[in-house]
Amino acid sequence: MEYPILPYETYKAEEIEPLYQSVGWTSYLRRPGLLQEAYAASLKILAAWDEDRLIGVARAVGDGASILYVQDLLVHPEYQGKGVGSRLLKQMLACYPDVNQALLLTDDTEDTVRFYENAGFQKVAKAGCCAFIRLNDYYGG
Repeated sequence: MEYPILPYETYKAEEIEPLYQSVGWTSYLRRPGLLQEAYAASLKILAAWDEDRLIGVARAVGDGASILYVQDLLVHPEYQGKGVGSRLLKQMLACYPDVNQALLLTDDTEDTVRFYENAGFQKVAKAGCCAFIRLNDYYGG
């Protein structure tokens, strides 16, 4: 089944927060209002639906010209492996076909590496780059 992907325009905590919890991304939820603020400041948000159930989200930040940062790409565990994440990512990238750099930060697991490499991404080291991160205590850093 191919689930529709549409722009996500109205933040609803009652559908967004359970989706983040379902994939274990609870760091966003440790600070009340953080996720809603992040959504409001996003460049673009796409959502996958199974009728009226939110099953996946792709959220991007950046300027859409020189940089597109895929901040969040998540799919409810019941729908993983069905092409939902691939379609969300593909549609997000199609919104910015001429962007200079599309990048993201993700877990370094065999599954995630394979997923993003299949989508045309490469590890930053292959591009002669390195990445740095500074995490605040509430995030676990």
